[in-house]
Order: sequence, then structure tokens, then C-alpha cells
Amino acid sequence: MTITSKLAPINKDRLDALSAKGKSDPTQVRTIKCRTVTEARFRQLNFIRDLPAHVIDEPPQLLGDDTAPNPSEAVLAALGSCIAVGIHANAVTQGIELASIELELEGDINITSVWGTGHTAPKPVGFTAVRVRVKLDAPADRETLARLVAHAVEWSPVTGSIRNPVPVDVRLA
Repeated sequence: MTITSKLAPINKDRLDALSAKGKSDPTQVRTIKCRTVTEARFRQLNFIRDLPAHVIDEPPQLLGDDTAPNPSEAVLAALGSCIAVGIHANAVTQGIELASIELELEGDINITSVWGTGHTAPKPVGFTAVRVRVKLDAPADRETLARLVAHAVEWSPVTGSIRNPVPVDVRLA
């Protein structure tokens, strides 16, 4: 396959420095933060670092205004973004030039309990299955690209967060 263009480059020296920093202290944990404020109805403004508010909203059938992804859709977006970043970083590390990365994600979720206000008989809460299809435009064979994707997914923090049991401590401030 001939690439006619490629993704904007990642600075390989900075990527290597970030990798070396991680290798120098594999026990390092970083705490990331978000402040969520309800604006109206089910529209949430999420403040991260000094960035503009990231909006999360519900669709009309769930009493929202349909102005942004709902929380579960945002989880899929975060998962897709994390996997794409991992693919891109590992492609740069391996010298694979990517012209494009595209992921299609879908997840199965039982919403009949509607935040504990609907049918609350025992059932799995949250995603019960997630499917991701990755399309890469790169001058590499399918086997190489499959290994690249598998490695990125194995080390994706968001994939790990979905896959692994994580303690969640929620209490009144």
C-alpha cells in the first residue's frame, strides 16, 4: 500500500524521553482530576485542567437535551481515544508511518434500571460487551498491524479500567 499522506508526527525524542521516565520508576502513580457540575437537567459540565468545559448530556429519551455524548458514549470515546493514542505511539516507536487511524466502537449496556430508578432486579450494571474495529492505513502487513493493535490494547489505561475491577470510593463531601 502506498501512503499519500501521514498523520501529523509525534516528536520521537519526546516520546522516547516519556518512555524512559516511565521505565526509570515503574511504581509511579499519577492522579488525574475532573470536576463535574450539573448545569441543567442531565447536562453536565466537566472541568479538566484549564481546558474549556467538556459537556456530557443525555439524549431526549433519557430526559436530556441531546447536546453532547451521554456518559456511556463518553466512555466509548475515551476508550477509542486511548487505544488510538497507544497505536500511534507504538507505531512511531516501531517506525511504522500511519496515514490514518480510525476506530469504530460499540458497547452493549442494559439500561432498564435507569440509574437505580427503573427495574432494579439483579443484572449486570454497565457494559457487558464492547467491540472495537480498527482501520489503519499504513505500509505494513496485516500481521504487523494486528500485533501493533494488540500491544496498544494490552497497555491501554482505559481498556484496563474497563477490564479490571477498580475500587470506587464515592461519598458526600
